[in-house]
Amino acid sequence: MKQSDKKTIARLLLGAGLVFAGISHLTFERKEFKAQVPDWVPLQKDDTVVYSGIAEIALGTALVLTNNKHKQTVGKIAAAFFTAVFPGNISQYTNHRSAFGLDTDAKRFARLFFQPLLVYWALKSTDNT
Repeated sequence: MKQSDKKTIARLLLGAGLVFAGISHLTFERKEFKAQVPDWVPLQKDDTVVYSGIAEIALGTALVLTNNKHKQTVGKIAAAFFTAVFPGNISQYTNHRSAFGLDTDAKRFARLFFQPLLVYWALKSTDNT
């Protein structure tokens, strides 16, 4: 399999994952996502979850449908989004909030290492090298 095919598959999987996560923000996991919203966010927790869900659906769709000309830009936007929501993961850990089966500090701490992987995935699956 060519490197470009692997990147395409990785980009499509990330896009599909984002669309799924966005839909879950708006529907069946809404309460769970509220646990991740830091108290300092100046919006209602539910509004934050809805807006981030819409953003995830849009980003996921863009990753799936983008052409080669815009692929790298969309990847950078997705990486920036993953960076922007990272404080939510930190908040969940520091405030000891259980969600998504993360019911111990050890599990919540381990999850913190996944976010940089998403940033890397977004950038690597969309670069032109």
